[in-house]
Amino acid sequence: MGDAGNWCLIESDPGVFTEMLRGFGVDGLQVEELYSLDDDKALMKPVYGLIFLFKWRQGDHGNGTSSPDPTIFFAQQVIQNACATQAIINLIMNLEDKNVNIGPLLTQYKEFAVEMDPATRGLVLSNSDEIRSVHNSFARQTLYELDIKGGEAEDNYHFVTYVPIGGKVYELDGLRDYPLELAAIPEGGDWVEVVRPIIQERMAKYSEGEITFNLMAMVPNRKQKYQEMLESLQQANENNELDEQIADISRSIAEEDHKMAMYSKENARRRHNYTPFIVQLMKILAKESKFVPLVENSYQAAKQKAQMNTDKTTLPLKK
Repeated sequence: MGDAGNWCLIESDPGVFTEMLRGFGVDGLQVEELYSLDDDKALMKPVYGLIFLFKWRQGDHGNGTSSPDPTIFFAQQVIQNACATQAIINLIMNLEDKNVNIGPLLTQYKEFAVEMDPATRGLVLSNSDEIRSVHNSFARQTLYELDIKGGEAEDNYHFVTYVPIGGKVYELDGLRDYPLELAAIPEGGDWVEVVRPIIQERMAKYSEGEITFNLMAMVPNRKQKYQEMLESLQQANENNELDEQIADISRSIAEEDHKMAMYSKENARRRHNYTPFIVQLMKILAKESKFVPLVENSYQAAKQKAQMNTDKTTLPLKK
């Protein structure tokens, strides 16, 4: 795999992923964070795929059968830091839903790369200026760029995608050569029910109490779904018997508007460069001889807090 190149690390967050979809030109989708695979509210049907973030460890081979099926669009990850976008695009490329429009950018990529092998598809993706630009627009601004060598090894986090394709559940992991076929979906069954124990087993591998994973679902655009439901209810509401349901749906639409507005604000904060403000603030504090006392006070407060925590852990047990 190549070095980090011009791809930055981005945060695993539904607001980031949802706005990234908009940046790619995708319409009809959004991403929801899941705290449980039993969360029916977050899992608005259909669930197009699940994106799983975990702390990657050497020798993590997963369960399943390697499947070089040419009908599955799968791109390998050939450059570091691109695994979030890789997971999203591998998922989207395998969607077949008339209510989802993947947009001209991803359509062009798919048509160009469809006959290529997974490694070449990954190379084409990593060299797309447009896709990389959307990805990098979510980079967090930092005060200084550090190049530390020889220090402690960083934790490596990685994204994989779970998708239903052709009556089977697959794991799409850009670090592998091919997709992994995990299980068959019973006729008329829900693929999420099939993948639930597989993901739960994977989570159970981690140390107890150590939160090293994150799970998100690719679902239909909720506001669009609610608007369709609202329109149907309004047309059928001849005698006002559906007023309560209409009010509930209207509140759900307002909640989605509020959520998307919050996503937009949070992403604006992620993108904003606070460095000039911080530097200027430190200059003013130093000029007024307040900077050093503030640093010393913070140091003493941190020291006292650490000592209090130490004292709590060394209290003698009562007999």
